[in-house]
Amino acid sequence: DAINSISAGILDTTTGYFTKFLPLIAWGLVLRNFALVDMPLEWFDASVRGVALWVAAALAWDFCYYWFHRFSHEISVLWAAHAVHHQSEDYNLSTALRQTSSGFLFGWIFYLPLFVVGFPLEVILIVSAINLIYQFWVHTQVVRRLGVLDYILVTPSNHRVHHAQNERYIDKNYGGMLILWDRLFGTFEDERDDDPVVFGVRKPLANWNPFWANLQVYDYLLFDAKRTKRWRDKIGIWFRRTGWRPADVAAEFPKVGADPAHFEKYDSRPVPGLRGYVLAQFVVALAVTLGIGWLYANEGLAAVVIPCLMLWVQLWTIGMLNEGRAYALQAELARLIVLVPAGTAFYDVALWPAVAAYLAVSLGWLFIGNKLFKTAI
Repeated sequence: DAINSISAGILDTTTGYFTKFLPLIAWGLVLRNFALVDMPLEWFDASVRGVALWVAAALAWDFCYYWFHRFSHEISVLWAAHAVHHQSEDYNLSTALRQTSSGFLFGWIFYLPLFVVGFPLEVILIVSAINLIYQFWVHTQVVRRLGVLDYILVTPSNHRVHHAQNERYIDKNYGGMLILWDRLFGTFEDERDDDPVVFGVRKPLANWNPFWANLQVYDYLLFDAKRTKRWRDKIGIWFRRTGWRPADVAAEFPKVGADPAHFEKYDSRPVPGLRGYVLAQFVVALAVTLGIGWLYANEGLAAVVIPCLMLWVQLWTIGMLNEGRAYALQAELARLIVLVPAGTAFYDVALWPAVAAYLAVSLGWLFIGNKLFKTAI
């Protein structure tokens, strides 16, 4: 589960190189053309006024985040993007890294008021980063109650409720840093000892494919949109309340309601004899992700296109190996024999020996690990 969550995070980070400049363009256009107040960066200094403006910007971002997050649960097309973050059936720090790759489509809209007010883009990027970093630590079961802080801030207890699929907890506790928004707008729910949290979503992902994790809910919506006879429903399903289905489709293709009380975590059987291999390949994927980040920062977008494509294939085969799919070995062999050598055209010559060593070790481990298992049985 942790490998899949981090894989989704890697996918979000690397696809973000190609998509996340789009909101910046939109925000910049609004700021330049529609800002009500001109707030120069010099205002955001260490003076009383400057501190007050920083606090105002942080509160304004958190307020907008609350509504973005709430609508991401309440509107189907927004839930399709956000659902990936909730698919994990465990709850730990890796869950915080499990982020969507399609959030750039609509999320930026909810923050437009900040730029209409006139907050500088640099300030908003800083307070948004602080907000995001804060949210990392609340994804844990280790920290229990925090007393008075549970009444003011989003804490691990408050956020566990948000990730629950229990009926009592569904669609609660949307805050990013402050839980006060939930208390103010009627979406707060306290964690209760007599109703232990069941993590995950009502329609389980049931695989370790980070690409399917991002597409699952879109696929459900598309299935219903294609089969309903009314054009109003074909369009409306994307913008109706999450869970709504056209009556004709619901009658023809009924779905059994989930029962959190009898929920069982997804349990796959990885390709035999290759657990260590899969873990090693995942560590390599993490290293490659860091390398791509360095490449992007130093050489720009064009330099990371091929490395990203190769990394995405690796994440896909890691998922298949973890699921124990029948064609997982063939897919991994194809990746190693075809893609890795083909990629040498894009590597620095100095990296060729390391790539050759990686290829030799991977092929040997793949062959020996699987053969030893077959011999043992």
